[in-house]
Amino acid sequence: MQLPPSATLADSQALLSLLGKALGGDGDGEASGPVQVDASGLQHFDTSTIALLMQARRLAQQGGRAFSVHGVPDKLVELAQLYGVEELLSLPPVGLSKGPAASAASAAYTASGPDSAGT
Repeated sequence: MQLPPSATLADSQALLSLLGKALGGDGDGEASGPVQVDASGLQHFDTSTIALLMQARRLAQQGGRAFSVHGVPDKLVELAQLYGVEELLSLPPVGLSKGPAASAASAAYTASGPDSAGT
């Protein structure tokens, strides 16, 4: 699922609807496979973006699916840290969320957990 450039409170209702459909929550059948959210296009976001990602994680878990977010802007990681949910969302540390090197670091972080990142 690709997040749009704007994911703010004003966009939240439309994004929640899109999220439900993307994750198979619209009642039209079961979706399968990991839920991968691409946040690389985000330019405008706020605390509602964190809530949207948490809802995506909940829906994925309810469906027994893995969940990951990549391409997360550093400021959104910092916001998640402020709320103490960066580990729940498997977000990489600030500075490791963009670019090819960051993608590899993020994959290692997600696969191994925060304690073994960079080792």
